[in-house]
Amino acid sequence: MKRIFLVAMILTLLVACNKKEEEVQTVTRFGTIENPNQLTNFYFNQDDSIRLWILNSDIKYYRPKDGQRAIIEYVILTNKARGSSYQHDVTVKDVYEVLTKNIFTISTATQDSIGNDPIAIRDMWIAGDYLNVDFIYPGYSKTHYINLVSDTLKNKSYTDDKIHLEFRHNANSDYPSYNISGIVSFNIKTIRKAGSNTVDLVVHTKEFDSVSADKTYNIAYKYNTAPSSAAPKQLNIPARKAVIR
Repeated sequence: MKRIFLVAMILTLLVACNKKEEEVQTVTRFGTIENPNQLTNFYFNQDDSIRLWILNSDIKYYRPKDGQRAIIEYVILTNKARGSSYQHDVTVKDVYEVLTKNIFTISTATQDSIGNDPIAIRDMWIAGDYLNVDFIYPGYSKTHYINLVSDTLKNKSYTDDKIHLEFRHNANSDYPSYNISGIVSFNIKTIRKAGSNTVDLVVHTKEFDSVSADKTYNIAYKYNTAPSSAAPKQLNIPARKAVIR
């Protein structure tokens, strides 16, 4: 009888532990920080249109700037009622601040320093007003420079009525010791066309698997439309983070 009671107790403890693990399961999402006053409590607007209130954080005194793109790992504390201005109160467990930049227009003074070193693109997509690029480069210790470029100096003419931009990488003469992962977000709101809700974007890259010619990505940038109901992109915080500007 004692043995049966002991087995029952063990099973109860295992079930309780499993429930506890489920309750503290973390969620990882990509989005934009809304924090105009740079406080420790702020909103996080996920790319899938879910809005969070950062109630607690394991990162003490973390006060991110407004408009910062980030991948946030969090635990949901409470679900808000329908009609609320946001969906969940959460505790932040970890944050990866994504390099967030605007489109760069090349000038005569900057055309040599912008760089055109090859890179490996793992994924490229648009969410909201941001072009996001998940990439890998071989490096060691130096800062690499990443830009989305409007190169008007080349005087290239395109007759397809599309916006052509270049994803440029300056490796800063870094030693290619091992592969390093990075993610960058570019605000592309400036390429919107008046009277339209879609821009056809072509992004030119120089990649290791296509070093002899440009590789291109054709992406439709849609705006002034209802948020997409597509499942959120699954991204993890990089284990070996790129050092980029």
